[in-house]
Amino acid sequence: MTQPTFDPEAYKATTRAQWDEAAEAWQRWGPTLERWLGPATEAMLDAAGVGPGARVLDVAAGAGWQTLAAARRVGPNGHVLATDISAEILARAERGAHDAGLSWVSVRTLDGEALDVEPAAYDAVISRVGFIYFPDQAAAFASMRRALRPGGRLAGVVYSTPEANPFFAVPAAIIRRRAALPAPLPGQPGPFSLGAPGVAEQVFLRAGFVDVTVQTIAAPLRMASAAECLRFEQESFGALHAMLAGVDDAEREAAWAEIGERLADYDGPEGFVGPGELLVVAGQRPPPTG
Repeated sequence: MTQPTFDPEAYKATTRAQWDEAAEAWQRWGPTLERWLGPATEAMLDAAGVGPGARVLDVAAGAGWQTLAAARRVGPNGHVLATDISAEILARAERGAHDAGLSWVSVRTLDGEALDVEPAAYDAVISRVGFIYFPDQAAAFASMRRALRPGGRLAGVVYSTPEANPFFAVPAAIIRRRAALPAPLPGQPGPFSLGAPGVAEQVFLRAGFVDVTVQTIAAPLRMASAAECLRFEQESFGALHAMLAGVDDAEREAAWAEIGERLADYDGPEGFVGPGELLVVAGQRPPPTG
């Protein structure tokens, strides 16, 4: 069977649409997301050197929970610019900053592969589970590097391997099988595209970053039950819906039913505990010489 041609512009259009659609749910599930991603977020901000007075660029910011965390660190003498390809989900970040009284946060709808921001203007660039969505990794990392001042730091959170994240990998595999979708080719975007040993480091090094580090963070997803996890994924995991776009309603229902059955394997006395693992990857734009 011929491998379908990957169309990066169509992929980005689909990504924008799926996050526009998932924006309300992603915001509504915010407390769950923060319990799950909170420790990795703090590690990312530490790795990026985010502190009082810093200027921070948040790429693929989504609903902006990590934007707010960065803003609290930098304080009113700093500034955080949140960017995303989806204006709908970015509006949630803007509203959250306003409601929290963080007036030093601003937002702009931008493609992470072509960041139209002032060069060398930021002390730190962060991206929480955003690197995996770039079809052109070289362009994205070059764009983020340009935004950093010399000596500034880039840090992001990515999933590690499918085996370490079954609560997400199992549903994706079920849908891929039922929808007869081919596996992504090396270099193509996907949830686990940067998770294999050495892959994320090489992306940073090829982009010209130095002092590259990778920290592994245990990140189990804890919920009341597998049924709640299924609802969480149905409502807010836009990538899974995009994968199901080409199947009929009956097959879609069958896929979610099978996913629910498999997620039940992680139900126990303490509720649902889905094993998860994240990587915090960081590097520095080389400082000035001489």
